[in-house]
Amino acid sequence: MSRAPADFKIGIPDGDDRERRMCQTCDFIDYVNPKIVVGSVVTWEDKILICKRAIEPRLGFWTLPAGFMENGESIEDGAAREAREEACADIEIERLLAVYSIPRISQVQIMFKAKLRSPDIAAGPESQDVKLVNWDEIPWKEMAFPSAVWALKQWHSLNGETVHPPFGNPEGTEHMTRG
Repeated sequence: MSRAPADFKIGIPDGDDRERRMCQTCDFIDYVNPKIVVGSVVTWEDKILICKRAIEPRLGFWTLPAGFMENGESIEDGAAREAREEACADIEIERLLAVYSIPRISQVQIMFKAKLRSPDIAAGPESQDVKLVNWDEIPWKEMAFPSAVWALKQWHSLNGETVHPPFGNPEGTEHMTRG
């Protein structure tokens, strides 16, 4: 657990079962909870939008447009914002694709299926490059995150189906999700 500021102490609040940062002056409890990441497998016709990261972590590697939610936005709005920020892409969210639980990095990742409203894309400030690729052009060995690979493979397994239950963490990935 990280160090608390001078007016905070680390302790277990009454009725709780884990250490939290607590203000010694007003009894405020500073809950630090998992972050929510939203993103999309975005397509234009038979091509998939991928983004080459211009920021850490995984600078220079490819991924899907995704990132942390902002306060006050829906998960759909967050996924659309991330596509705009990373690829200057105007997308239409189609449906929920997957929800991944990754406690080792304290994240819940929510991925959608989405379509570009037009093929006009460009690298945003968080991307070195963006492009539309065919399935066999995906740079698998240069993908930044396992969850982007999971989403791509699960999306591909649908073979164009439009109605499906959301996916979760793939079998055999337990070592990637545990703390």
